[in-house]
Amino acid sequence: MIRRAAALFLAALLPLLAATGQARAAGYRYWSFWEQDGTAWTYATQGPSLLRPADGAVQGFRFSVSEDSADAAEPRGTADFATICAGTPARDGAKRVALVIDFGTRADAPSGETPPAARTACARVAPDATTSEALASVAEPLRYDTNALLCAIDGYPRKGCGEQMAADEQEQKQKQEQEQRSEPADGGPSVGLVAGVAVVAVLAAAALWQVRRRA
Repeated sequence: MIRRAAALFLAALLPLLAATGQARAAGYRYWSFWEQDGTAWTYATQGPSLLRPADGAVQGFRFSVSEDSADAAEPRGTADFATICAGTPARDGAKRVALVIDFGTRADAPSGETPPAARTACARVAPDATTSEALASVAEPLRYDTNALLCAIDGYPRKGCGEQMAADEQEQKQKQEQEQRSEPADGGPSVGLVAGVAVVAVLAAAALWQVRRRA
């Protein structure tokens, strides 16, 4: 009976331990490029230096660590064109492109750097302008590598471009993400942690009660 009680206790505890210790594959730190379709973000199929958005388009950039486009984090927020470009009136011979620039989280930031707050901007540019040209008009300085890969927006990050995270950085990122998930707004213990501990306690008590009842 004692063995059965211990087994029940471990069965309840192991999923919680697995959730906190789950590892993620190593990724690359870079700016991803997105297009807004209605209220959803879709990963752009063309680079910002090639795409020529139409007037009224909403484009997004997100700095994060990911393995590939399927794993990439999309820009946060739901601001639409009307909201972003409300203070930028239309003008003949120009188009307006709404831009969402998300500098990511502290877990994604290179060592020694702090990501600026996410922001939006409305670029009024020539009708044939590319997204890169629209971005340059509102978020300089931009930085590119020799292969024309976008490395920095508004000077962030100061260095690096699409590099793979080192193993120790990946471990630190996972730790920071876990801390962020467990930090409630009021500074108390997270709801998930409290609920998990409560479940374990209830199951453990039930197992011990069964042992005593059958003894």
